[in-house]
Amino acid sequence: MTEAPAAYDPKLDRIDPVTSIPFIATHLLVGLVFVTGVSWQLALLCLASYYIRMFFVTAGYHRYFSHRTFKTGRIFQFIMAFMAESSAQKGVLWWAAHHRHHHRYSDQAEDVHSPTRRGFWWSHIGWIVARRYDKTNYDAVKDFARFPELKWINEHFLVPPMLGLVIMYAIGGLPWVVWGGIVPTVLLWHGTFTINSLSHIFGKRRYLTTDTSRNNFLFALITMGEGWHNNHHFHMSSVNQGWHWWQVDFTYYVLKALSWVGIVSDLRTVKPEVRDSHLAYTAEQQAELKRQEKERFGSRAAAPVRGPIQTPESILATIMPSPQPAPAKL
Repeated sequence: MTEAPAAYDPKLDRIDPVTSIPFIATHLLVGLVFVTGVSWQLALLCLASYYIRMFFVTAGYHRYFSHRTFKTGRIFQFIMAFMAESSAQKGVLWWAAHHRHHHRYSDQAEDVHSPTRRGFWWSHIGWIVARRYDKTNYDAVKDFARFPELKWINEHFLVPPMLGLVIMYAIGGLPWVVWGGIVPTVLLWHGTFTINSLSHIFGKRRYLTTDTSRNNFLFALITMGEGWHNNHHFHMSSVNQGWHWWQVDFTYYVLKALSWVGIVSDLRTVKPEVRDSHLAYTAEQQAELKRQEKERFGSRAAAPVRGPIQTPESILATIMPSPQPAPAKL
């Protein structure tokens, strides 16, 4: 059992040098691109490594383990965990537990990575390399902590990325390690971290929420659909985060295709009543949306949310899944 993080404390929320060393070193190793050079084949390898693993981060870490927006069998459940951990973003249960905590306290004092309260640096990178948030709160993920293979891979989260580097070296030597492992991993980090930081600062707000989440087309492109962050915070149990044809959501498209062949099932999509609820906003609610769009780094401590906030609970009782999931099938 690990206690959930409390409100920010400058004495406790300090950067851990031990955790920071490999993080900084990986960034420095990107310089090896000047040793290996680049070709169109290596560029394609980098792109494939980035987007394949981004899919498992967004579909696995986020939409499945954090929010349970679809169902799958136990084998594919482990595959998602393993492939997501190959992105070197710590353990699957660690990731899901912290993300659930973020949604519970989004942009409030207890939020571990709120840019409007703690600034860009902390929300983007700082909290990840802080010792205070290094442990997994298993109480927050009891639904998945009951699977021994998930607990094992969570505790041994370095196995997938290290194995990936070994495979890359065996296939193509140093160039493949650099362009198939190091470079796309760093890009993956910052692509994912952008949702924690910049997606609460830049973009448009369509829905009133108790946080400052935004919708941003560019962020959606680099994260396979996660950039529709205001949609997501308004209705977190929806498997699709792009709610209109022009809101690209490649993670959802892949999940939909996987559902056609039976690998995943019960995809929980947004209901029209929830999607279109913003059309009924009053003038006061519209004004609150505009006010929230002006919030920037560090502003929320002095500018709390005010005014009427509509939530999906008032529209449909579907915002969160049931407390206990059905056992994953073999």
